[in-house]
Amino acid sequence: MSTRLSRVQSSNGQAAARIFAANDRLNQLLIERLAPEVWTAAPPGPVSAGQGGTSRIRSSKVRTVAAIFTHVHNVRCKWLRLTAPHLGVPAQLNRLRCTQKEARAGLAESAARCAEMVEQSLDGSGRVQAFHRDGWAQPWPVGMEMLCYMIAHEAHHRGQVCMLAHQLGFPLAPGVTSELWNWEKLWRECGWGMGPGSRS
Repeated sequence: MSTRLSRVQSSNGQAAARIFAANDRLNQLLIERLAPEVWTAAPPGPVSAGQGGTSRIRSSKVRTVAAIFTHVHNVRCKWLRLTAPHLGVPAQLNRLRCTQKEARAGLAESAARCAEMVEQSLDGSGRVQAFHRDGWAQPWPVGMEMLCYMIAHEAHHRGQVCMLAHQLGFPLAPGVTSELWNWEKLWRECGWGMGPGSRS
């Protein structure tokens, strides 16, 4: 019975790691398809009247696309530092200076470590015992909820990026949004068979 349980736990861990890696492939795909002009463009946002009401200043609270993707990477680094420091913590990215190429490399590294963290949280080894979202938040028991939280965070920010690209006058081509939902193709690109749940 314990051997069967360990096989199930290992299988769950491997599946979770694949899902998180596929999630990052969506980030990479989005960065690849973005017009370069969008990367550091000032986002549209709330404006306030300047002195005498003649000039208008954009709110600094709206992130650029570059800042959104560096935030995703840096939050992953925090999860790793607080939850699985034994895996190593990648260097953080600077939201003001990070290029698309640097973001893709950083995201690839943090995704690989997070996939390991997720796998270890579900493989029954006990190497990852609690998920720490932030220093102020109560830790969660490890499990699928952890994976769902991590992916929901990134999907939220991908939605922001798609909206910003549209608002800045560089909407993604219709085929790109289809790509973001084509998990069978994504699975094949990652070398994992015909799609989620496939055994080939």
